[in-house]
Amino acid sequence: MDTQDPAAGLLTALYEADEDAVVRQLRAGASAESVDEDGQTVLYLAAVNDKPGVVRLLLAAGAAPDRLSAGTDSPLCGAACGGHTEVVRALLAAGAQPDLLEGFGFTALTWAVQRGHAPVVEELLRYGADPNRPGPTGDSPLFVAARRGSPGCVRALLARGARARSEALAEARRWLTLDVEAELRAGLEQMAGPGHEFVTHRFPEDGGVTVEVELLKDGRPASGNDQQTGHAAIVTLLEASLGVAAPAPELADRALRCGDPDNDDWSEAVTMLARRGDEETFEAAAQWCGDGTAPLRQAFGADVLGRLGTEGSRDGPPRRHAEAVGPFAARSLPVLRELARATSEPVTSRSVVAALGLQRDPAALPEILRHAGHPDAGVRRAVAVALCGLVPADHQEGIERLISLTRDADRDVRDWAATALAALDTDTPDLRDALAALLDDTDREVVAEAARGLAIRQDPRAIEVLERLLTEERPDSAPRATAEEAVTHIRDDRVRTLLASTLPRRL
Repeated sequence: MDTQDPAAGLLTALYEADEDAVVRQLRAGASAESVDEDGQTVLYLAAVNDKPGVVRLLLAAGAAPDRLSAGTDSPLCGAACGGHTEVVRALLAAGAQPDLLEGFGFTALTWAVQRGHAPVVEELLRYGADPNRPGPTGDSPLFVAARRGSPGCVRALLARGARARSEALAEARRWLTLDVEAELRAGLEQMAGPGHEFVTHRFPEDGGVTVEVELLKDGRPASGNDQQTGHAAIVTLLEASLGVAAPAPELADRALRCGDPDNDDWSEAVTMLARRGDEETFEAAAQWCGDGTAPLRQAFGADVLGRLGTEGSRDGPPRRHAEAVGPFAARSLPVLRELARATSEPVTSRSVVAALGLQRDPAALPEILRHAGHPDAGVRRAVAVALCGLVPADHQEGIERLISLTRDADRDVRDWAATALAALDTDTPDLRDALAALLDDTDREVVAEAARGLAIRQDPRAIEVLERLLTEERPDSAPRATAEEAVTHIRDDRVRTLLASTLPRRL
């Protein structure tokens, strides 16, 4: 029989992340307010160790969400510092005060902004955290987010009315002139002294790249620091919020600084220019498209032309609805078609195909389809996205290319090809068979899209698959949402009613 003290057993269960054992110890008499030998509460320990299930159990058993661990440390602050979004959400839902001060004057928002944890910042603000409350140094959250280089944190704060925008803009511009890696090294050397070896890591985060520098002693990491590098995107965001219109060449240089169309530095510059919708921007973008010596600049120009004069879209056209076509479409189309014929560079091809798709003009189909067999999966994905809602019912080559793309090795290509096929205003045995072949795909989103396409065509092969998806997928999952939408297309009242009433199994 287990004779271990319930409080000690609770700590053991916590560190082992054994939720069943946590329940047993609580039932055996362990207090949800138990502390370890250092005075740290079990709730705080669960929060800082990212154990959301245990946190919820402790809160349900009566743990006070705002009790300071060891007299100084807030569970909410510990979770926010670590970027543990689910734990933060659980604590806030249980009544934790979003602006509670812990030791040394820190709040959860202070920690989250300093560490660049944008999802945590969004949760805290949603629950009422003050976007303008300064931290212990007196700096505003927006200023700290700008210094950190986190576009996600800046967006969240701006959406909640954060002030000190001019100061934050000046700080972001200052960081644009600095070498982040060198600054991190200098900071570590200032604390540890000169003559040390360093190692640098770079990894994607928050729409950009985070630089991490570690100081080594005897070949082992002894200390370190990291910094995000989205300062160009932040400058653009803050300029927009202040009504500052940077010249088009300057915005292009910011985008090309990162050299990655998926980076926020790039996408924010595109969005800013696209919203202007003026002649000057059109002329600049058309000129960039014609620069055959600079594929990245051509790609940037294509991205701008594709969205010029519209609100734009960060993720491509909606799956079943056409984008609004901008006022420069008629003049942009020949520029983009020419670029599509002239390039095979992956980065340029992706951008120009996406831009042609946004024009919603079937006249561009030859230039889009010529890239369908491109060796780069990103280009093929762009083709599949561009073809959604664009291929006429009688366009045999377009249909054949889409069928071919449903057999692609890349799941995103298959997914978008299935979506495009489902949207076609035509019905042939080959089209149905291509969709049916995807019902055994390893990716559930692909399966759901294929089943939707078959359901639209009243093909009975969709029924069993839809029932399985509705039974097995979580209520908030994308495959289940697609399956639910597919059911609405079934004309057989009995079958539609049965499927619509199908509930997911408890997972």
